[in-house]
Amino acid sequence: MAHSSNKKYQTKIARGAVLLALLLTALLMQAKVSAEEKTQLGNWEVHHIVLATTFLTPEIAKANAIVRSKYNSFVNISVLDSDDKKAQNVSIVGTARNLLGNSKKLSFKKVKDGDAIYYLAVFSHAHKENFRFEIKIQQGNETQTLELQQEMYVD
Repeated sequence: MAHSSNKKYQTKIARGAVLLALLLTALLMQAKVSAEEKTQLGNWEVHHIVLATTFLTPEIAKANAIVRSKYNSFVNISVLDSDDKKAQNVSIVGTARNLLGNSKKLSFKKVKDGDAIYYLAVFSHAHKENFRFEIKIQQGNETQTLELQQEMYVD
């Protein structure tokens, strides 16, 4: 039993480290590309970032079932109430469409870390492939659409 508890504790620490890794990566990349951004959609503050999976440590990637590859990136979305800044439990679906019109469905996985909620979706890409993201966020009767565009690179 002690081994099982220790493994759960390590998994929780690894998941909690996702935010730290994303924030540090965003700071390091800020000079090169646009890092984490915020978009106001209705009553929501939507924070979003698209990063290569290679920026995650192997432990963090494993804890969140993310395959690290120079050909994989991920979208990280968090939705906050604009007034009280509390994380919102929402439903998210999306697509990533390249400039040739080829579309990839984004399957978002919810990750909870204390009061924070992150929605992660991994997708594959080629070097210098440009994507237009259309991400629908829904809570009850309210639906908002987040649209992003980003060029992806292979390191």
